[in-house]
Amino acid sequence: MKKYGLLFMALLSVTAFSQKKDKSVFKEFKPGFYQNFIMKDILNVKKEMHKRDMDKRFFMDQSGMDLPNDPALYKSYWHTPPISQGSTGTCWCFSTISMYESEVQRTTGQEIKLSEMYIVYWEYVEKARRFIQRRGDSNFAEGSEGNAVARIMKEHGLVPWDVYNGLIDGRKYHDHNDMFREMNTYLQSLKISNAWNEEESLNTVKSIMNHYMGTPPEEFVWNDKEITPKDFQQNVLKINPDDYVEILSYKQEPYWKNVEYKVPDNWWHSKGYYNVPLDDFMEALKKAVKDGYTVSIGGDVSEAGFSRETNVALVPTFDIPSEYIDEDARQFRFSNHSTTDDHGMHLVGYYEKDGKIWYLIKDSSSGSRNVGQEDKKFGYYFFSEDYVKLKMMGFTVRKDAVKSLFKKR
Repeated sequence: MKKYGLLFMALLSVTAFSQKKDKSVFKEFKPGFYQNFIMKDILNVKKEMHKRDMDKRFFMDQSGMDLPNDPALYKSYWHTPPISQGSTGTCWCFSTISMYESEVQRTTGQEIKLSEMYIVYWEYVEKARRFIQRRGDSNFAEGSEGNAVARIMKEHGLVPWDVYNGLIDGRKYHDHNDMFREMNTYLQSLKISNAWNEEESLNTVKSIMNHYMGTPPEEFVWNDKEITPKDFQQNVLKINPDDYVEILSYKQEPYWKNVEYKVPDNWWHSKGYYNVPLDDFMEALKKAVKDGYTVSIGGDVSEAGFSRETNVALVPTFDIPSEYIDEDARQFRFSNHSTTDDHGMHLVGYYEKDGKIWYLIKDSSSGSRNVGQEDKKFGYYFFSEDYVKLKMMGFTVRKDAVKSLFKKR
């Protein structure tokens, strides 16, 4: 038995590490879409790049690899063209609004561009409200989660992009830096003044946003009729926020239950995340996309295997071999903060290559735009199945698409 046991262990070792090793490279950081377009729009003047920006970063060497980074390869579903979130922390809204746009087209046939900034405006109001009610004991930041869109929609509805886009004074790109700084400074000052008058304080926050983004409409004209944002959402778009669910997979909370996603952007401590084992998570995602649904997906994009030259996200062997990616490897990275909840995107299609599935990702960040505006990859990422399995923590989807998950609890 000892002899055969040693032989078995040797064969297992060879099999486990049979994946071809990937190489790495240090690349000089060069100014990209953010510096060359967004910042120039914000500053309206060319600035010399700081020397500290011209450093070197550690990346997987993807040169010479056969990568499926052409959107034409993918079976994709209707979605509005990728647009930039500018200099804002609003990916959570851009990705989820984009998903709802695709859902409107899928369910009603209407192709309507919706306003991200309408939701962002009211989300800031709710963040400020909680901050005031809790006397400063609440996270007030730019980020949020995709299910914030449904929460705000229930209260305030939705509006088309051309009714309220949040861009004033001829801007091409959003810039919330000064606006957020002003709001945050004001709210922090309340701790000193102890002037926690909710109505007065919220009116001040709104006035700041009105200055930088414009005032959101209470009514607008649609098809020659006056309509409210709530009527537009319910009767034109026919979106019911309760038809959508958040699917999560992490080991630190019980599976097959609704749990809290414990990240700073879940500032209101929502416990509406349905937590499932990783294999079920991956299978449900694949089935949903193959069945014609798109999803808003979120996780970590700050990885050595995530190339801003190819726009491809891979898991290199020097991180972890493919065979070893499981729920423990996933949880380990979340627990030690090497996986963070730093970006939301819209998954709009899939492609199968050599027995593996790849996902087409519509993106609003600057990183996907460094390839040049004429490049087919502009505004898109291409995620390997392994990358999703290791680094994407959750997704928002129509309940109908994942109903099999709810039968297992």
